Amino acid sequence: MHAAVVTAFDTPPQYRDHPDPVARDADEVVVEVLAAGLHPRVRSQASGSHYTSTDELPLVPGIDGVVRDPKGRIRYTVLDDTVLGTMAERTVIDNGRSVVLPEGIGPVQIAAAMNPVMSSWVALRRRIDFGRRQRVLVLGATGNAGRMAIQVAKRFGAAQVIAAGRDTARLAELRTLGADETCTFDELVLAADVDVVIDYVWGEPTARAMVDMLTARADRSAPLTWIEIGSVAGPTAPIPSRRCARRDCRSSVPASAQSPVATSSRNSPSWYPPSPRAILTSRPAVPLAEVEHVWTATVGMSDRIVLVP
Repeated sequence: MHAAVVTAFDTPPQYRDHPDPVARDADEVVVEVLAAGLHPRVRSQASGSHYTSTDELPLVPGIDGVVRDPKGRIRYTVLDDTVLGTMAERTVIDNGRSVVLPEGIGPVQIAAAMNPVMSSWVALRRRIDFGRRQRVLVLGATGNAGRMAIQVAKRFGAAQVIAAGRDTARLAELRTLGADETCTFDELVLAADVDVVIDYVWGEPTARAMVDMLTARADRSAPLTWIEIGSVAGPTAPIPSRRCARRDCRSSVPASAQSPVATSSRNSPSWYPPSPRAILTSRPAVPLAEVEHVWTATVGMSDRIVLVP
């Protein structure tokens, strides 16, 4: 079969022949790949920089995707740590880490959207006891995952969702996705009294935001849950000490990053979010044969790239 193959961590994958996959476990099955997303997490997998990397090469990247199983059913799947990912004509999946999709769902749309939507979905559904009518701030709301987080919070009954980002033009678009208010990082005092922060930024901006928000809270005894999901501004943040505020900081690894979730939960379709609306800034699907070019040409872009064999 053909696949995108990484032979060195400092070079992009190349389209080449690769041995056919083989199922080695009773729960595994060989499937035909229909679409696989080129997420930031996939780039870190292919560069060997992700904390799960074993430095094993060659490597076929791809941590999730839409596949067709031997019975012809279309599934969304998340792979465990493996050197045989979804950027190939075929791969091996664990049925317990997949869900059958409804008829009529576009594989490319799901491959583009499911990874970013899962981050906030798992954070609010599994990491905290999120109650209806809570107020939510999304830091980094103009990115793909942040745009999804607005809708996820609304779906879970948030009373108010405030979207924060740097790009004012893109912020203006977020009200159509459900954001009640928008603000820049210099205006975060306006969001001081939220109950939950979903943070895709981290680094120095988060440290500054915490100081501004905790200082401006009307009731510093009111609990504030801060969920760190992404770290686009840096992996470390100099978090200040504020003994006068009830602050609960948590880190949430999204399901797309192979987080350990109970098998019973994975086997239940209710664990997976519903099919998201087409809200991503996306391009037409790219043939897998063009992986080397598109890998380098789209570095730093916000568009969600999907590769199809």
